[in-house]
Order: sequence, then structure tokens, then C-alpha cells
Amino acid sequence: MSSFRTVTLLVAAALVAVGLALAGWFAAQGMAKLRTDDRYVTVKGSAEKIVDADRVVWPLPHTVGGNDLAEVQRQLDANTDAIRRFFTGAGFAPEEIVVSPPRLEDRWAYAYGDSRPPERYRYSTTVSLRTDDVAKALEVLRRSGELVAGGVMIGEGSAPDFDYTRLNDIKPALIAEATAAARDSAQQFAKDSGARLGGIRSANQGVVSISDRDQSSPQVKRVRVVTTVEYFLKD
Repeated sequence: MSSFRTVTLLVAAALVAVGLALAGWFAAQGMAKLRTDDRYVTVKGSAEKIVDADRVVWPLPHTVGGNDLAEVQRQLDANTDAIRRFFTGAGFAPEEIVVSPPRLEDRWAYAYGDSRPPERYRYSTTVSLRTDDVAKALEVLRRSGELVAGGVMIGEGSAPDFDYTRLNDIKPALIAEATAAARDSAQQFAKDSGARLGGIRSANQGVVSISDRDQSSPQVKRVRVVTTVEYFLKD
């Protein structure tokens, strides 16, 4: 009976030892997997495309001054009509021309005596061209000196603003190109570090920027996409 109990205890002890060994092995495998999966690399990829602007907004602010309010009003209306004719004569539709509400400034309202400026009234407004015919707008832009020659004094802030509105047409292809470039960088990093590239840990679809190609041609735009991707690394 004593021998039987001894054998039973030995078998139980052996089973416990085997169980502990197996548990340790599985735990070690789990830790190894955890350490492997925790390794990752962050890479960026970019793609660019040069495009032509497809919309332009060209504001032409102008101001007149004087001491006779009625005469100032007449001059402002005459200048506004001159700018309208300048645009319509170039072939632009009336709905492409927008006139902002005029702004009247009485410069004597808060000035007294010798501090008063020689001109009491300043009357200003802005006539803007908003069109998708960028080529025609560029032609007219080169002739803007005709307005000054006709007595219309154009104020500051008259630079045209060119825009590209069809971003959604090219964005998917740019993101795909940038993502492929990011993966190529990750593959190279994995190769150099003696690892294998795993799946994606996280990804940022991309930051899109539209800028002028250069200062002398704002009507030509550079569209750039940058994506950020994290890949797991495997041993």
C-alpha cells in the first residue's frame, strides 16, 4: 500500500512538473510574439502633381476722394462702370462680375482744425471678377494698365487669387502613389535591419497641400500628398 502511494505521488509530481514546463514554454512563446509584434517602423510617402488652376478671383478695389459728397459718389460710380466695361468688353458675363457694397469714410468726423485732411470724403468699393476661364483672365490681367490710363486708381489688394477646385479627381491616385512610396521605404528599412515587413499597424490617409509652383506663375499649382504609415516588423 505504501509503495502504491509512493508511485502515485511520483506520478503526480511528474505531471505537475510537465505542466509547469509546458506553461513556461507557452508563456515564453507568447512573450516572444508580443515582442515581435511590438516592433514597428513609421514611414512617410509623398506624391506630387502639377496642375493648372481652374478658377480665378480677381478683386479690383478702387477709391475716390473729395469734399463734395455728390461728386465723390459720381466718380465712384463712373470708375465702377469703367471696370465693368473692361471685363464685359473682354467677353466675361455679367454674373462673373461682383461689386461689393461701397464704403464711405468721413475723415473730418473725428478731426478738427489743422488736423483735418484736405479731402473730407473717401468713397471706396471693390469690383471682383470670378471666373473659371483662367486663360482669358490672364489675357485681361496683362491689360490692367488700361484702367489706370483711363483714370481708375486701383488700390492695394488687387492681386488675383488662382485656385484648383478638382482635387477630388486626382486625390485617390495621389494617395495610392504616396502609400506605395511609403511601403517601399518600409521594405527597404526591414531589409536593412534584417527583418520582414508585416501588416499595417496604423495609417494616416494623407495631408494634402496645394501651393503655387513658383512666384512667377501662381496660375500653376503643385498638389502634394504625404501619407504616414506604421508597419509591423517580423523576425
